[in-house]
Amino acid sequence: MSRSTARHRRTSHSHRPVASRHRKPSALTTAVQPARLAAAAVAGTTLIAGGAAPTIMHAIAAQAPTPPDRGAQLVVPGSGVSLSKSTSGFSDVRLAAARAAARLRRESQDVTFGRPTTTRPSARTGRPTATTAAYLNPLRSVTDLVPERIDMGVDFAGAGPVYALGDGVVTSATDDSSGWPGGGWITYRLTDGPDAGLIVYLAEDVTSTVQVGQQVTPDTVIGNMYNGGDGIETGWAQPDSESAESQLPAAGSISGGGPFPTEVGLNFEELLQALGVPAALNRSAAPFGLLPAGYPTSWPGI
Repeated sequence: MSRSTARHRRTSHSHRPVASRHRKPSALTTAVQPARLAAAAVAGTTLIAGGAAPTIMHAIAAQAPTPPDRGAQLVVPGSGVSLSKSTSGFSDVRLAAARAAARLRRESQDVTFGRPTTTRPSARTGRPTATTAAYLNPLRSVTDLVPERIDMGVDFAGAGPVYALGDGVVTSATDDSSGWPGGGWITYRLTDGPDAGLIVYLAEDVTSTVQVGQQVTPDTVIGNMYNGGDGIETGWAQPDSESAESQLPAAGSISGGGPFPTEVGLNFEELLQALGVPAALNRSAAPFGLLPAGYPTSWPGI
């Protein structure tokens, strides 16, 4: 459904040690202590990454080990590195700690904002693209979600809470917009991720749960979708949040009368596809209109 004088309807959609006798520590015990220090350095990846590695290594050097008995083997916990009888000197402990820290740093690059990245095929090209962890599926809690067509945005049927796509600021929120069936019109400006600065709209059979100026995140419910006969439409809005982006000349001046799918509608549908939303019915159709400058055409992990 779309804002225009030509409205259209569509089909349903975290002890002290006990005192003991003094005894001379064995060579193996002497070696284990620095290894424990190395493990602590590994566990404190933020210290290593933050430039505290020289301090930690100085502490290890102050207690440089005597090689253990032949046949002994040490393992630096958390590093995946074993120190054998011939490689248990201080330099090898330091090397093990450095290797472990590097491995953990590499692993941390696979997670952004605490959310794992995933890979899904692009809706248009079929080629795998990494989903940006800055955004989440906004329709993940909608019951009986049914994808419909791409028009000015993307149409869906179903009922339930709709979340913000990513971090943003609400720019409009009303349940009584005369230009949209059902009256719902909610928009927010993204403030993070590859689409930062762009405006997202959620319209039609939806009641607002946010206010203008409110900060939102991917865990914020911005509206509740209901079964009102029209479903919802979501997509890119104009920079002033007034209506759908497709109505601007830069995007083809396409309003509720079509032709569909619009280029900006397809672009938004591809982003939803990357986040795991089911495909729209006409996603393979040739688009009409233009995609204005500044709209990403892929969403790699950041």
